[in-house]
Amino acid sequence: MRRILLAAVCVVALGLIGTVQSAPPSATDEVIALTKAIWAADMKKDVATAMKNVADDYTEFNDDYPTRLDGKQINRNLAEANAGGAGSVIAAEMANQKVQVYGDVAILTYNYIGATKDKDGKVEPSRAKSTRVYVKKDGQWWLVHANFAPAR
Repeated sequence: MRRILLAAVCVVALGLIGTVQSAPPSATDEVIALTKAIWAADMKKDVATAMKNVADDYTEFNDDYPTRLDGKQINRNLAEANAGGAGSVIAAEMANQKVQVYGDVAILTYNYIGATKDKDGKVEPSRAKSTRVYVKKDGQWWLVHANFAPAR
C-alpha cells in the first residue's frame, strides 16, 4: 500500500513539474525579449526585423530631433538611413528594467547602456533613460510609443 501511495505521489509531482515548465512566458519576459530582439536586429542593421512589431501609429521622442516622430514610416526611413552609415551599435544592455502591466498594455522603463563604433573604429559609450509602451493586440505585443532621453 505504501508503494502504491508513493508511486501516486511521484506521478502527481512529475505532472506538476511538467505544468510549471510549460507555463507561458509572462508579459514582463515577453516585452523585454521583444526589446532585446529589436536591439539585435538594429546591431545587424536589419531594419525590417527591427520594425516587425512596431505599430503603424508608433510615436517617439528622442534627443536627436526637436519634435515627436509620428508613424512607423518616418521611423523606418530614419532607421534605414542610419543603417546605411559607417557606424554601428556594438553592445546594448538593459539596467534597472521595470515592466508595469495593465491588461493589454505594458510599460517598460530601463536605463540603456550601450556602445557604438564609428567608421574610424573609435568606440563611444551610449546611455539613455528609456520608456517603451507596448499594446497586446491579437495575441502579439506591438511597440506603440518610446521615449529615449539622454542620461548625462
